[in-house]
Amino acid sequence: MIAVIQRVKNASVTIEGKLHSEIGVGLLILLGIGQDDTQEDIDWLAKKIVQMRIFSDSEQKMNLSVQDVGGDILLVSQFTLFASTKKGNRPSFIEAARPEIAIPLYEKSIAIFSQELGKPIQTGEFGADMQVNLLNDGPVTIIIDSKNRR
Repeated sequence: MIAVIQRVKNASVTIEGKLHSEIGVGLLILLGIGQDDTQEDIDWLAKKIVQMRIFSDSEQKMNLSVQDVGGDILLVSQFTLFASTKKGNRPSFIEAARPEIAIPLYEKSIAIFSQELGKPIQTGEFGADMQVNLLNDGPVTIIIDSKNRR
């Protein structure tokens, strides 16, 4: 799994001109699910992200997690994170999981992130044409790959 994590002041998802979900202070997570991803990837990623200390404390040092600040999470599926641009100018998405694999893993991800955060999270809609709006705070943007745990 590949996750692009953005610390935000607020974020929202609009689908077909209607507000689908929104959060205030927290994390917008764009989640790409690959062919070889499993429950183990979800468990590791959710725990890592929820505990990641990327919010400022009273001394303006990144020492607090989204949980510590009472923040929210907006989780949006994004298969294009698995784009391969090796050949030509049109990206290939062959490494992204097919919907029959990706949808159940995305649904499990929602449950695990909610469990780790200790409250429900907000989401996009798998496969929908979404407009994602955000106010990046910092900006702080981090990319994590569950297959490359460095």
